[in-house]
Amino acid sequence: MDLLEESVVPEHARDVKQQAREFAAEHIEPNAEEYFESGEYPWEVLEAGMDAGLIAQDISEEYGGSGFDLQQVLAIAEEFYRADAGIALTLQLASFGCEIVEHYGSEEQKEEFLRPVAENDQISGLAVSEPDTGSDLAGMTTSAEKEGDEWVLNGEKYWVGNAVEADWLTLYAKTGDKDDRYSNYSMFIVPTDAPGYEAEHIPEKMGMRASKQGHIVLDDCRIPEENLVGTEGGGFYMLADFFNHGRVVVGGHGLGLAAAAIEEAWEFVHGRNAFGRNVSEFQAVQHDLADMRLEFEAARSLNWRAAEKVANGEDAGFWAACCKTKSTEVAMHCAERGMQLHGGRSVLGERRIARVYRDVRIPVIYEGANEIQRNLIYRQSR
Repeated sequence: MDLLEESVVPEHARDVKQQAREFAAEHIEPNAEEYFESGEYPWEVLEAGMDAGLIAQDISEEYGGSGFDLQQVLAIAEEFYRADAGIALTLQLASFGCEIVEHYGSEEQKEEFLRPVAENDQISGLAVSEPDTGSDLAGMTTSAEKEGDEWVLNGEKYWVGNAVEADWLTLYAKTGDKDDRYSNYSMFIVPTDAPGYEAEHIPEKMGMRASKQGHIVLDDCRIPEENLVGTEGGGFYMLADFFNHGRVVVGGHGLGLAAAAIEEAWEFVHGRNAFGRNVSEFQAVQHDLADMRLEFEAARSLNWRAAEKVANGEDAGFWAACCKTKSTEVAMHCAERGMQLHGGRSVLGERRIARVYRDVRIPVIYEGANEIQRNLIYRQSR
């Protein structure tokens, strides 16, 4: 059963998809259970991914990367997340936020910050959410005030991938107080060794445990004025565009997880007998597996269609919200049914289906909770 077959994948993305599949089989799958149990940061797998040319290569060739486009990144995401979501998230967060700097930053910023990430000498991160605010991008309170030739940052950020590990972050902060609340935010490059920057890991997540998120406290954190990305007040609009691309990739997270759940359930029911028959012979079981496959194929078709639409700038917000919502919720459905088909053994921590079941709860929330995505789908359908 090859649920992630390449027929729906554009030809130019098939080679990197195959590379990602081979890498996942060699480096991610064999280490998934160990890292899930330990919750440690998978440095060795990350470094292997760098050596394989699969990390931070969405940065353009001009700045040292391979220039992977949205469809190539989606192809990698499917394969990595099928193998293990926690390790996969670590690998894909290594260049998180770089797209914003590449699209809106100065040439000096791109050379100083993008090139070391593309060459795998540094890793980055993106700091948006706060302890009391997640999807409301116009409700963040972390502030940046200009003092002489510096910006002074104060506030907190939460759920920040690589908050501790990164060399620098792209950070979203309030710089204005206009009636148009969407024009009050700006983006900044914040080195993690800047004075006034403190970060610690958020401990003991229930899922994606090999990916480390952090809590940042900014206490008069000072950065040079040239670390402002693009124009002051443009941060909200930069993020809106960035998240359109990101949500397509998060859809790929869901597809990989759904594929893992279906594969596990299929293998289990075909290898188990009950009431004198193979479990797969029961019609109720067959219908469960059929429904899982139906939902998966619908989600995958939508996701790859959305990837093309977003890449071409065609109603990007609508398509990004659609595929992120559908694919992540299909992953939840498949994991839940997979757990049920496993019966009592589903609750054993050593079971892959149990890890998948925990992991699927997370993509329905990050990159904008699915309730927010439904708001976007409705508003952009009119």
